[in-house]
Amino acid sequence: MSKVEGLIAETKLKELLHRTEAEKQKNTIVWVLAIIGAIAAVAAIAFAVYKFVTPDYLEDFEEDFDDDFDDYFSEEDQV
Repeated sequence: MSKVEGLIAETKLKELLHRTEAEKQKNTIVWVLAIIGAIAAVAAIAFAVYKFVTPDYLEDFEEDFDDDFDDYFSEEDQV
């Protein structure tokens, strides 16, 4: 019986070793994805702050252009 018990103990030990190796691989993948996610989150926050703080110069230019454009044409030309 001791050989059978030794065989069972050995198979249990092998299962535990394989589990830890698989868990290490999963753990590594989780860490890599967490780091990539953190970098993406920081980049998204930085972009949002940049868009919020930066003034929109093109909008001011378009408003000025529309006002000047209306002055060049009189109502008689549009009829």
